[in-house]
Amino acid sequence: MKKQKFVVFDGNAVVHRAYHAMPPMTTKKGELVNAVYGYSSMMLKVLAELKPDYVAVAFDMQAPTFRHEEYKEYKATRVKGPEDLYEQFLRVREVTEALNIPIFEKKGFEADDIIGTLACVAPKGIEVIIVTGDLDELQLVDKRTKVYTMRRGFTDTVLYDEKAVLDRYGFGPDKLVDYKALRGDPSDNIPGVAGIGEKSAMSLIQKYGSVENIYKNIDDLTGSLKNKLEAGRENALLSKRLSQIVCDVSVKLNLDKCCTYDFDRQKVFKVFQELGFKSLLNRLPKEELQQGLFAEGSNSAKTALAKEDKIHIKKADYKIITEEKDLDKLTKSFAKEKIIAVDTETDSQIAVSANLVGISISKKEGEAYYIPVGHEVKSEKLKVKSDGFRTSQNDETNLDSRQLPKELVLEKLRPILENKRVKKVGHNLKYDYIVFKNAGITLNGIYFDTMIVAYLLNQNLRSPKLDDVAFSEIGIEMIHIHEIIGKGKNEINFKDAEIEKAYKYACEDADVALRLYHHLREELAEKKQKGLYERIEAPLIPILAEMEIAGVLVDEKVLEKSSREMGSRTKKLEKEIHKMGGDVFNINSPSQLQKILFEKLRLQEKIDDPRELKKLKSGGFSTGAGELEKLSGTHKIIGKISEYRELTKLKSTYLDTLPNLINPRTGRIHTSFNQAITATGRLSSSDPNLQNIPIRTEEGKEIRKAFIAPKGKKLLCVDYSQIELRIVAHISGDKVMTETFRRADRDIHTATAAKVYGVKESEVTANMRRNAKAVNFGIIYGVSPHGLKQSTGMSREEAHDFIEKYFKVHTGIKKYTKEIIEVAKKVGYVDTLFDRRRYLPEINSNNFAVRGQAERMALNMPIQGTAADLIKMAMIEIAKDLPKISPDTQMLLQVHDELVFEVPDKDIKKVTKFVTDKMDNVIKLSVPITAVAESGQNWAECK
Repeated sequence: MKKQKFVVFDGNAVVHRAYHAMPPMTTKKGELVNAVYGYSSMMLKVLAELKPDYVAVAFDMQAPTFRHEEYKEYKATRVKGPEDLYEQFLRVREVTEALNIPIFEKKGFEADDIIGTLACVAPKGIEVIIVTGDLDELQLVDKRTKVYTMRRGFTDTVLYDEKAVLDRYGFGPDKLVDYKALRGDPSDNIPGVAGIGEKSAMSLIQKYGSVENIYKNIDDLTGSLKNKLEAGRENALLSKRLSQIVCDVSVKLNLDKCCTYDFDRQKVFKVFQELGFKSLLNRLPKEELQQGLFAEGSNSAKTALAKEDKIHIKKADYKIITEEKDLDKLTKSFAKEKIIAVDTETDSQIAVSANLVGISISKKEGEAYYIPVGHEVKSEKLKVKSDGFRTSQNDETNLDSRQLPKELVLEKLRPILENKRVKKVGHNLKYDYIVFKNAGITLNGIYFDTMIVAYLLNQNLRSPKLDDVAFSEIGIEMIHIHEIIGKGKNEINFKDAEIEKAYKYACEDADVALRLYHHLREELAEKKQKGLYERIEAPLIPILAEMEIAGVLVDEKVLEKSSREMGSRTKKLEKEIHKMGGDVFNINSPSQLQKILFEKLRLQEKIDDPRELKKLKSGGFSTGAGELEKLSGTHKIIGKISEYRELTKLKSTYLDTLPNLINPRTGRIHTSFNQAITATGRLSSSDPNLQNIPIRTEEGKEIRKAFIAPKGKKLLCVDYSQIELRIVAHISGDKVMTETFRRADRDIHTATAAKVYGVKESEVTANMRRNAKAVNFGIIYGVSPHGLKQSTGMSREEAHDFIEKYFKVHTGIKKYTKEIIEVAKKVGYVDTLFDRRRYLPEINSNNFAVRGQAERMALNMPIQGTAADLIKMAMIEIAKDLPKISPDTQMLLQVHDELVFEVPDKDIKKVTKFVTDKMDNVIKLSVPITAVAESGQNWAECK
C-alpha cells in the first residue's frame, strides 16, 4: 500500500511567480486576476498530478517577523511589488477557501516557517510535498519530504528529493543553510560573507560540511579566502540564523480538515464564474465523485467529468419533434410569438459547407424543441426498437427514419423563419442564416445575436462561444459538445450522434440564447450600445452572410505557378544566407539561427546598445522579427533572412493553402467574416485570413492575381483614402491637418513634412515625406522616439526632436492625445463617433507596461474603431440599393478600408459611381471623405 500524501502550498511564492509569468487577465468588471488564475491553475495541476490525500496553504502575514527583530536590514532592499499584485491576494484566499483548503499563517513568522512546521508535525508514514516558487524550502527535503517547484516560467516544474538536491549542489539538503550563510541572499538582504561566491561556497561546504566546522578549521585555509572568512565570521553566523527555517511554530494540524475532496463544487463554481475561470471548471472533481478522487488508483478529474451524467440546467422542458402533428402544433404556437430563439445543428463548422442535421427553437426560458432532420444511423446497428419507430436497413448509412423529412420540416417552418415580424434571437446568427439559405430558407427578422452583443459589452471575453458567454454572464455550465460526439480518435460527426443523446444539447443552445437575450438587452441599453447594435451590427449580419455564400473565384493555376516561383526564390535565398553565415544551417530553427547571428557573426556587438535586444529564458538572444529589425544595417544577412521568412510565410499561408480552401462545388473561396474578434470593431476574416495579404509588395500582388472575376465580369475595388488620418483631423480638430485635407490638391504627408522641416512643399524629399508618413500613422498608435527610430532609421535623438516639432505644428493632435487618455482613466473606456466602446480597466494599472499598452489602445481605438464603423455603415447603405442599380453585382470582400465587388462589364461605370457616392457620403466629417475605385480582371489589377 502506497503512502498517503500531504501537499503544502507556499501561497506567497506561487502567487508571485504566477503574477510575473501569466499575461494580464481581467474579469468582466476590469479586475486584474492573472495571479489568481495562475495560482488556481497550479493548484489544480498539482492536485491532478500528485493526487494528494491532504492539502494545505501557508501565507506570509503583513507584519515583521523574528528575523526583522534580529536584523533590521532583513529584506530591507527588496523592492515592493506592484500594487495590483497585492490586490489579488484577497481573491487568492477566496479561491482557497472555496476549495475548502485550510490556510495556515502566524504573526512573527514567514510562510516558510509554517511549511517547515507542518512538514515536521505531519504524522509519520505520510509523504510531504511542498509546492513553491523558489528554492528556500529545499533545506526541508528529507526521506519523506520533497519540494515541487517551478524552474522557468510557470509550467516547467521539477520535483526535488534528496538525490536531486545532492546532484544539483554536491551536498545534501541539510547543508543548504550553511551554503546560504556563506553566499548570502541578495533578495532577502542576507549578507553572507563578502567576497564568497557560489563556487567558493559550494567548495567549502562540500569539504567542511557546515559554517561552524569551517571556522573550527579556519587555520587550514590561507590567503584572501581565509581573510574574507575571518572578516565575515559574524555575518556568516547571522546569515545562517536568518536562513534557517524554523520547524516549531505554534500551529495545530488537523489532517481531517485538509482532505482534498471536502469542498462545495457550487461554491467554487460561483467564484470561478465571477473571475471568468471557465477553463478551470473541467479540472475540478465532481460532487458525486469527490471522496478519494485524487487518491492513488482513482480516476482523474478529467475522467470523472467524462463519466458524469450531469444536469446542466435544472427544470428544463426539452422535447424532440418527430411527428407531423406535433410539428403542426409547434409551428402554430411559434407563429404567434414576437421573439423566438433559433439554432441549427449541422455536420460541419464551416457554414457554407454545412448540411442541416437539426433545428432547435425556443420561445420561453426552460422550454425548447429539437427537430432532427439529418441524423444518420449505421445499418449494422439498426434494429427494430420496442418503441415502434420505423427503421431502414438498406445501405451502410441511412437517415434515422424516426425523423420527419427535411423538406417537410423546412416548409412547415418557412412562414416563421422568413417572417420579419417574428424576431429571431440566436448565438452567431450569421452561421444559421447561411445554413438555412443553403437549405432554401431566408432567415428574416434577425434581431438579437447574443455573441455580438456580449462582445460589444465586453471585449475582454475569453471566448465568444456560447458556452463561455453563458458561463460568464448567467452562470450556466452547458453541455459540452464532446459529451455528445466524443473526442480524439473516438470523435464522431454530429450527424452520427443518437437523437436521444443530441437533443438536450441542441435544445440547450436555443434555451440559453433566449436566456442571454433577456440578460443582455438591459445592459446593452444601459451602456448606450443599443443604437450601435441596431444601426450597424445587426443589419450587417445578413450582408456578411451573403458575401460568404457568394465567395470569390480563384484561379488555381495562378496559385500553383506563383508557388513554384516563390519556392525557387526561397531556395536561392537559402543558399545566399548559408554563404553569408559561413555554414549550412536550418534558417527556421531559432537556436541554429541564434548561433550564426550572435555567436559566429557577433551582430549584437554592432549596435549601439545590445541591451535593447530581447533575451530568452535560456540566456540567448531572440531571433524574432522585432529583434532582427533592430539589427538591420549590421549585416546583409539580416535583410535576406527577413525576405526569406516573408516568402516562406506567404507561400505556406496562401499559395500552398488557398487551393485546399476552394469549394469543389462552387470553385470559389468562401472566407468567414468575424464581427466579434477585434476590440476596435474592425471585421476580421478567417479560412483564409485575407487581411494579412501584403498590399504593396510584389509577392502580395502575385497572391491577389489569383482572385479573379468570371467571364463577362470584373472585380471592382473601392478603398477609403487615408480614412484614419481624416478621422484624426475630425476628432482632434487639428487646424493644420484639417486645412490640408480640405484642399484636394495637397498630399498630407508632404504637407506634414514641409511644416515640420520648415521647407516649401516643393522642397520636401522622399526621405522627409517617409518620416512624416511614419509619424502621421504612428500617432494613432502612440508612437515613441524608440518606435520612430525603428521604423525610419533615425537616431533616438532625431526621432525625439521630430515628434516634438510635429506636436508644435499639430497642436490639436497633441491636445487630443493628452485628453483622450485622461478621459479613459476617468471613465474606464474610450469610444468611437458612433458610441462603440472599448473598456480599458488596465489604464489605471500600477504596472507600467500594462498601463502603457492601455494608453496606446486609448489613442488608437477611437480612430480605428470609427473607421471600422464607417465602412460597415457604407456596406449597409450599399446593400440596400445595389440590387436596384445592378441586380447581378455582388459584394464579395471587405479587407481593411476596401470593399471588393463582382460586377458585370456592362454595369461597371454606374456601379462605380453608386458605390463611391455611398462611401463618400455615409456621414459628414469636418474634412472630405474620399473613396477611390479601381477595376480589373483580378484583384491585383485593382491596385
